Amino acid sequence: MFDWRWDFAWEILPRLIEATGNTLIAAGAGYLIAVVLGLVLALAQRTPLRPLTWIVREFVEFIRSTPLVLQIFFVFYVGPQFGIRLDPWTAGMIAIGLHYSAYLSEVYRGGLESVPKGQWEACTSLSMSMRQTYVRVIIPQALPPSVAGMGNYLVGIFKDTPMLSVIGVAELMHTANAIGSEHYRFLEPFTLVGLIFLAISLPSAGLIRLFENWVRRRIGID
Repeated sequence: MFDWRWDFAWEILPRLIEATGNTLIAAGAGYLIAVVLGLVLALAQRTPLRPLTWIVREFVEFIRSTPLVLQIFFVFYVGPQFGIRLDPWTAGMIAIGLHYSAYLSEVYRGGLESVPKGQWEACTSLSMSMRQTYVRVIIPQALPPSVAGMGNYLVGIFKDTPMLSVIGVAELMHTANAIGSEHYRFLEPFTLVGLIFLAISLPSAGLIRLFENWVRRRIGID
């Protein structure tokens, strides 16, 4: 039977709002790691060193083929077996960043491959170094087509932060579950969590589309 209590909902809302801040911090830090590491992985797959290219590609496929929750578990619980001891927050953000870096590397790869071949040939004819080629010519052209994919994965990271609860990170879902266990009421905390996720995810998706359209206009696609 539906038994919603508004007084209880208002009582627990401040705790959920505080947990929302923790969730946004975890998602933001994980995304920054993914953005940087994803670009590194994408560039590493384009080197003339075949062994390195093969290793990076297999690594990316391995990360993409295994669940995020399993990677979080291994970073936090298995890492100490190899002398890598991390607190739950650090382990969670690293695991999220590592996981999504594999997906962003594919987004970057698509952007890099969208750059016309003539641009690469022009850089070679001008005797530009590899660093100059990427920094001055290729990456500025490859990033705009990648904006949509990058934005989608930002929202995806935010929605995946509840998985950090497996290692005790006090994010939104972990807090809601704790509230439910304390008061033996799960309807209000879980419903509020769903509404909070919607309140953040939907506007974020809209802003990402606006930013993508702005970028497309800036580079003359539309």
